[in-house]
Amino acid sequence: MSTINQAAIQEAAAYIRQHSNNINPEIGLILGSGLGVLADLIEDGISIPYHDIPHFPVSTVEGHAGELLLGTVGGRKVMMMKGRFHLYEGYKPELTTFPVRVMKELGVKSMLVTNAAGGVNTSYEAGDLMVISDHLNMTGTNPLMGPNDNALGVRFPDMSEAYSKRLRAVAHEVAQEQGVKLQEGVYAGLLGPNYETPAEIVMLRTLGSDAVGMSTVSEVIVARHAGLEVLGFSCITNMAAGILDQPLDHSEVMETADRVREKFLKLVLGIIPKM
Repeated sequence: MSTINQAAIQEAAAYIRQHSNNINPEIGLILGSGLGVLADLIEDGISIPYHDIPHFPVSTVEGHAGELLLGTVGGRKVMMMKGRFHLYEGYKPELTTFPVRVMKELGVKSMLVTNAAGGVNTSYEAGDLMVISDHLNMTGTNPLMGPNDNALGVRFPDMSEAYSKRLRAVAHEVAQEQGVKLQEGVYAGLLGPNYETPAEIVMLRTLGSDAVGMSTVSEVIVARHAGLEVLGFSCITNMAAGILDQPLDHSEVMETADRVREKFLKLVLGIIPKM
């Protein structure tokens, strides 16, 4: 697991400190496909391209800008990843989650993770926002495989509350105040990059999934291993295969994410001060 040794984590963190006026973030945010609009919330932001940060991978997917932003949102110091890394890009799971390790090293205590997802629950519709209550790791891999560094976390981390009950309650409270309909459900993380078959969606629904995507799960596993409190959101950008009689397309994901932009920005801006 040389890619996540402490020296590499500390080197990346030192570079970020040096180029961010020593901003000490309390909250880390990871922004999914088309959801980089959340970067509009940041005040006094400092941008650092991923390719400048030691040991950081680089985003290769449309809708993922590939830059790290540090600044203030709602009076809280934040570190915001505008674009994430996926297993289907060819990165090993410990590398896709390397930024979460760096967040911890920089002092982050809680993490807000967002993704664009397909709706598996047939009562959902495109444009819904879902707070994640739990997840199914269907990627076939795990970022904690290999020797464990006890300085980074325990060998067998507890995942009985992967997504914080406290933060989920905050999300619902803010959504109610704003009159925003907020679903809550289970997210299934698959390897990708192809969209799922209709038969796979039936399987996932049978297993208890409400939404499906190609990210988030590994990041949350590492965040919990590192002791971070996690809040997750899925933007339901399309209904999954077999539910509607139409093909799936990434442009639809981007269009729907843009449509819910203002609602999502307002919700996150209301939540962050209470994290």
